Amino acid sequence: MAQFTLPKNSKVQKGNHFPAENQGENMKNFKLYRWSPDDEDNPRYDDFEINLDECGPMVLDAIIHVKDKVDSTLTFRRSCREGICGSCAMNIDGRNTLACLKPINEVKGDVKITPLPHLPVVKDLVPDLSVPYAQLASIQPWMKTETEAPTRERLQSPEDAEKLNGSDGKGPAGCILCFCCSTSCPSYWWNGDKFLGPAILLNAWRWIIDSRDEATGERLDELEDPFKLYRCHTIMNCTNSCPKDLNPAKAIAEVKKLMVQKQG
Repeated sequence: MAQFTLPKNSKVQKGNHFPAENQGENMKNFKLYRWSPDDEDNPRYDDFEINLDECGPMVLDAIIHVKDKVDSTLTFRRSCREGICGSCAMNIDGRNTLACLKPINEVKGDVKITPLPHLPVVKDLVPDLSVPYAQLASIQPWMKTETEAPTRERLQSPEDAEKLNGSDGKGPAGCILCFCCSTSCPSYWWNGDKFLGPAILLNAWRWIIDSRDEATGERLDELEDPFKLYRCHTIMNCTNSCPKDLNPAKAIAEVKKLMVQKQG
């Protein structure tokens, strides 16, 4: 009988335990993924016991508490703390989300935190985003025009602006490139080197429907590929995981519809 196991150096081991310095009635245990390229150790989960009365209400607050008060070697990304920059995207309690928007009290039991899945790890909770950023550059995410630039700005009607922003603020222009959606997508796990993934395709759609952009045909031609677009199988993990409540799956479906119209 065949047996399949992970390579020895990829098995996540039990790590260190750090009890809280000040015990109290409001205690919570955080299991943080740790790995460093500076040694040959396997990745591990370190347990940090935190008195929640000593930190803020969000998971990011707890991670910063660990960094500042317990283990300064912990590595992670963060910036705005307001769900705007997308830097603190990670997998929390089995779901990709933003640590700054995830309340601690929504997690029952231990809070298990790992990097975004299916990306190489730079260190600890920091994933390597080189491939997603290269894919973003490939769709040329800027306005492309041939007509002469106006003296002030290219105007847009409220209706056209709503296509980008959405009536509820949840249009494609609201994407913060946290890549929670792409790293939740099985199709992206399987074909991440060729399939652009929901985050990039959502941004491609944003420029395709921008009334001020004059390269719609060119943008659709660039996506006409067996892998770039059509590896999407509408699994819907992307929409389910978006911390900004956007709908990448719908955007991809709209791109496919335009492809059919263009070919017809």
